[in-house]
Amino acid sequence: MKIIINENMKGLLFKNGQFIKLLGAGKYRTWGGKVIEAVSLDAPLESEHCPLEVLLADPVISRETVSVEVEDKQLVLHYADGKFSGALPAGKYAFWKAGKTHEFRRVDLDSPEVDSSVPGHLFAKMPEELYTKVEVAPHQKAVLFLDCKPTKMLDAGVYYFWNTDVSVQVKKADIRLTAMTVSGQELLTKDKVTLRITFACNFRVTDPEKALTQVDDYISQLYVAVQLALREYVGSYRLDEILENKEQISQYVLEKLCAKREELFVEVADAGVKDIILPGEIREIMNTVLAAEKRAQANVITRREEVASTRSLLNTAKLMEENPTLYKLKELECLERICENVGNLQINGSGDLLTQLTALFRSGAT
Repeated sequence: MKIIINENMKGLLFKNGQFIKLLGAGKYRTWGGKVIEAVSLDAPLESEHCPLEVLLADPVISRETVSVEVEDKQLVLHYADGKFSGALPAGKYAFWKAGKTHEFRRVDLDSPEVDSSVPGHLFAKMPEELYTKVEVAPHQKAVLFLDCKPTKMLDAGVYYFWNTDVSVQVKKADIRLTAMTVSGQELLTKDKVTLRITFACNFRVTDPEKALTQVDDYISQLYVAVQLALREYVGSYRLDEILENKEQISQYVLEKLCAKREELFVEVADAGVKDIILPGEIREIMNTVLAAEKRAQANVITRREEVASTRSLLNTAKLMEENPTLYKLKELECLERICENVGNLQINGSGDLLTQLTALFRSGAT
């Protein structure tokens, strides 16, 4: 069998499963139980046919390679010609010199926290199973937990942690003004009417570290506090009282939430009722009552206007009775209106037209 070893490769010669020697670039033939394994000079030295220790025992291979052994709870950063090549977990490794300089930097893994001497850009060239990446946004604060113990606060930024026996957990808190809506809460009033109320509030975390370490899910706790305050208020009043004083619900709940500031480490900026939904039958009754009230108001207004109109007519009649000239002017005004609405008018009798119309008007008035 013919095998070609290129310039950037080496050959490992085995006979009957035993390593014989190292081969350089060239053309080779194998027979009689011989096997040649080609290995790259750019990759760590390893063989499918024997352990690394056997290969390193060969003087030629030992001279042409550089080896490093990584202990448990260690990581070695490998640099070739000053450039980062990769991270080496526990084990033994050998690299071909091939005109290159190799540098190995050991990293202690007793703590999962990455030392500041390890630049963040190196992690892009490492296997993801070696580390954990944590990103904290500009509007967030975070608490680092090592083995479930709070260790320190993390500001905005990107953090890397080695994957070790120590568990790493990061809890984040949003420090912006945050909106929360408690929707569709079915509550029973004092007179046993079921209401559905949607409530909204805006809050801000005042102490992120304590909120994350001393409170089990501060957002859920705040949500429950709103629910309990609504239930307490609605259960203390009748339906009519609640509808007449809707703004008092917001004030009551806000006061209850402000009292929770020291417990939940959050500050509620404002709160209010968004919607109050009545049951269908109650809504129909309310609409009927409202329609009746509006009809009654309309009747009152109509009667008031009728009385005012009658009083105005009475005053006008008294003035015309006391002042003949005013009465005469009123007659002329009525005649003018008659003439405007009549196309042809024929009157038989003596006298001029105005005199006859006036006499006709007076006879009709009497």
